Amino acid sequence: MTYREDKYGNKLSVLGYGCMRFPRNVGLTDFKNTEKQIKLAIEKGINYFDTAYIYPESEATLGKILEKNNLRDKVYIATKLPHYLIKSREGLNKIFEEELSRLKTRKIDYYLMHMLTDTDTWSRLKDLGIEDWISEKKAEGKIGQIGFSYHGNSDMFCKLVDTFDWDFCMIQYNYMDEHTQAGRRGLNHAHKKGIPVMIMEPLRGGKLVKGLPEKAKAEFKNHTVKRTPAEWSFAWLYDQPEVSVVLSGMNSEEMILENVKTAETCGIGDLTEQDREMLSRVVKEINSKIKVGCTGCGYCMPCPKGVDIPGSFAAYNRYYSDSKFEGLKDYFMCTALRKNSTAVSNCINCGKCESHCPQAIEIRKELKNVQAKLEVPIYKVASKLAKKFVKF
Repeated sequence: MTYREDKYGNKLSVLGYGCMRFPRNVGLTDFKNTEKQIKLAIEKGINYFDTAYIYPESEATLGKILEKNNLRDKVYIATKLPHYLIKSREGLNKIFEEELSRLKTRKIDYYLMHMLTDTDTWSRLKDLGIEDWISEKKAEGKIGQIGFSYHGNSDMFCKLVDTFDWDFCMIQYNYMDEHTQAGRRGLNHAHKKGIPVMIMEPLRGGKLVKGLPEKAKAEFKNHTVKRTPAEWSFAWLYDQPEVSVVLSGMNSEEMILENVKTAETCGIGDLTEQDREMLSRVVKEINSKIKVGCTGCGYCMPCPKGVDIPGSFAAYNRYYSDSKFEGLKDYFMCTALRKNSTAVSNCINCGKCESHCPQAIEIRKELKNVQAKLEVPIYKVASKLAKKFVKF
């Protein structure tokens, strides 16, 4: 296994184990198979395990397996605070202690603010005393390092990086999201500040393996270097020194062994110019279904009414390139899970954004299309429910 160091010199396996998708059996976690797979992963050198409070059965299953097999000291545990459920300092302590109990541990090695959405949300947590609370838990030895996970555009990500002395962070990043989500700009910003970056969605929820356009498959097949689409996705990430750990939601022994092999054989500087050109052609084929040619540069921002224009276009494009569900999910996360809504329905048609767009996109026209497709009844209902969480 290949390892990369965090800011304190800890050696982390470049391949991390995402614990959201443990094997299931009749709707419940298949403990026997999950145990076998986690033991295999640790045997192969994986030492970073990422879970969360809201992942069904995940924390408790991981904790039980590590305790039963005396493996706790061989791994780093990362889990997440569901800040959107927190209303008080007492609530912070209650959920944190529950997580320690589930994981059967006295310390969370890497603790994240789960889906930290914007600086307003962080300000709310500061008002609850989160900074003092973090210092207290670190002093008690109950938290090793503090970070946050993020879905959204690069502008807000960079602002969040600058709001606190973070030890690490986690973003969605892959060769399709190089210039969307936090993107390469966000990755580089965090790296320059010495903040390790953990990667989620390296395969974009499996979309970079399943459902690829035929011409994209042909690019992989005809390339001189033979790798599977999954291997190319991981190789693209491992090639970048700014990437610390790449999470994979593995749920079979075959998947673990394949991903371990890629982690052991691909590294910084491995990709050639020809490899990158081939991946650019793959991106072009996937993007052939995309509706708006937004690169996520952010020149259109800030919107006077707070509309997340790049995030909305990214979700709209994903609605067509991946699936309706993925597009709606992304749109909900980047517009509704905010203290103040960033939905396109806030647009007042002022046109300020269009005067700065280097792609000459008819932004106002396209935002109307986004609203028609994504602000459907289920979105509106979910947005109202979300407000009950984020308004606190």
